[in-house]
Amino acid sequence: MAFACVKGIIILDGEGSRIVCKYFTNDFPTLKEQKSFEKKLFEKTHKANAEIIMLDNIIAIYRMISDVYICVLGDPEENEVMLLSLLNTIVDSLSNLVKSGEMSQMEKRTLLDNYDLALLALDEVVDEGLVLEADSNIITQRVALRGFGDDLPITEQTIGQALSAAREQIAKSLLK
Repeated sequence: MAFACVKGIIILDGEGSRIVCKYFTNDFPTLKEQKSFEKKLFEKTHKANAEIIMLDNIIAIYRMISDVYICVLGDPEENEVMLLSLLNTIVDSLSNLVKSGEMSQMEKRTLLDNYDLALLALDEVVDEGLVLEADSNIITQRVALRGFGDDLPITEQTIGQALSAAREQIAKSLLK
């Protein structure tokens, strides 16, 4: 039995700059190589009228939403339908977070403002290149539990949650 493996997940803005990026293999070990690949990927995809390309012996399945490019990278022998399903799961999960009110629309500014939730969603989908979950509703529920829980101990909170909790505590102490 073969496991579905992903080489990386990249989210770029409308100009090709990195918003969120997770590589799971050593195909691009340095930041310079990663940025170079991302630049080539953007140049090939931003004017293309397809959802899939082969670039540097890597399958890239991508979609543009507003001013954001979401791309899933896989091995040439990987099942393209599985990669497309994974892309759909990521898009749907991020869209569900948008609809839940935490993010107003899926665009660059919103993703940057909610960077922690975007990373949590990607972490719920893929771990070290292995697909963990393909149901966007389950992913949204898990991220919502981790993203909105004020009762979590400080050690289990994200940086954004910890900063938000600290801000609230400071505001309360100043108002007393």
